[in-house]
Amino acid sequence: MTVISLEVRPLTRAAFEPFGDVIETASADMRLINGGTTQRFHDLANIDLTGENARVLMNIFRGQAFTPPVDINMLERHPLGSQAFMPLQDRPFLAVVAEDAGDRPGQPLAFLCKGSQGVNYGRNVWHHPLISLEQTSDFLVVDRGGEGNNLEEHFFGDLIYRIEKLVI
Repeated sequence: MTVISLEVRPLTRAAFEPFGDVIETASADMRLINGGTTQRFHDLANIDLTGENARVLMNIFRGQAFTPPVDINMLERHPLGSQAFMPLQDRPFLAVVAEDAGDRPGQPLAFLCKGSQGVNYGRNVWHHPLISLEQTSDFLVVDRGGEGNNLEEHFFGDLIYRIEKLVI
């Protein structure tokens, strides 16, 4: 078995752009609505759906907490729709993504997301399932419903990518 250590980097819009959107209020287009009593942070993610009878699903996922070391032995992708995760508590989580390398994931990248940040994985982007940190956490998840197979998984076999620490 081969173990490759992954460094964790902070989540920024620029660094995450090849994989999707960072969902946060910082530097977002803010509009006052409801007679000026409400701030609307506008158009934070590109929800991208395709396929027969595609529709937007809104879910709450409850993720059990991971503590380092975290082993990454598989990634998944959704060819028919993007998938957005926004934490409902102010708790950090990890987003692990990879570029496509000929219909399989390339070298994974790990991002530490603040509890005030969410991510929207673009359609067909390789990513790891939810990795909550600190304690069990709830996430508002927006993804695709409808006909067709919207899940592909790739297992790395004897290769493990390991996140040893979260210090960045």
